[in-house]
Amino acid sequence: MPERATSPRPPTSQESLDFAIGEHHAPLLGKHLLGLEGLSREQIQGVLDVARRMKDVSERPVKKVPTLRGKTVVCLFHEASTRTRSSFEIAAKRLSADTINVGGSGSSTTKGETLLDTALNLEAMRPDAIVVRHSESGACNFLARQVECPVINAGDGAHEHPSQGLLDLFTMQERLGSLEGLKVAIVGDLLHSRVVRSNLYGLRALGAEVHLCGPGTLISPWFESYGARLHRRIEPAIEGADVIMMLRIQRERQGTSTIPSLREYERFFGLSPARVGLAKPDVIIMHPGPMNRGVEISPEVADGPYSVILDQVTNGVAVRMALLYLLVARGSDAPRG
Repeated sequence: MPERATSPRPPTSQESLDFAIGEHHAPLLGKHLLGLEGLSREQIQGVLDVARRMKDVSERPVKKVPTLRGKTVVCLFHEASTRTRSSFEIAAKRLSADTINVGGSGSSTTKGETLLDTALNLEAMRPDAIVVRHSESGACNFLARQVECPVINAGDGAHEHPSQGLLDLFTMQERLGSLEGLKVAIVGDLLHSRVVRSNLYGLRALGAEVHLCGPGTLISPWFESYGARLHRRIEPAIEGADVIMMLRIQRERQGTSTIPSLREYERFFGLSPARVGLAKPDVIIMHPGPMNRGVEISPEVADGPYSVILDQVTNGVAVRMALLYLLVARGSDAPRG
């Protein structure tokens, strides 16, 4: 009796994901992601390519793959956060990881515990990754030297915010294609912004022309050494721009007032519909959030046809899924220590 023909087994969601991403992407970043400074064009583009596949997962009816099943991701946030913290937690859960959230107000640091002791205690619980946000620049680098698992910088002081920089790059490429030669204007509190630093490193690596603008009290000549052009007036900064990114005034990081008033800041540096008209006809408007509507950006612009601010939030989940995939799933065979 002839054997009954059997249909080939359809691939699982994980097999489909691995096939779509391809083995050539692993590993890309090394053990940790502490910043974009020093990453090559190929490394950055590799993360963005993986993020495109991860965004496909987020568009499915069932937004989950078993990639990190059995893994534990700790989110250690010593600063307030809405978008970044939620985004990392959703990203981990869509990869089937367990998540533990540790906030500054709910941790033993309020009882005097040092960051070192926090790190050692977390390490004793054997997590598979730690996502860290801290008010002190360099805190993530310090933590990475104390633990065996991958550490992802979710923003440390005024140093870097690499996952934000990557999701911004992803959003720009999604809308505009190659960033080679594009004019990107970033306007606002440059001195205290970790976002501008990560974006500057990433944009320069991908060939974009970066123009930075803000009050003279909030600009550092340091940015010029990394290839940025500095402006103290918004009009020349955004004229002919392909991308305009607005940053908020970070008064919580300023020891003394660096601007006369918010009203005066809005008058000279706020993005209004009239000023948007100076940019390219197909310009995209970005903001890492949280926004101060009516200060650095008008509501008409924030909610207008050029805005991709909510796209940035959506893409943040895909980028953070890619980072967890690359550092935890694909990096798990790499030697630790």
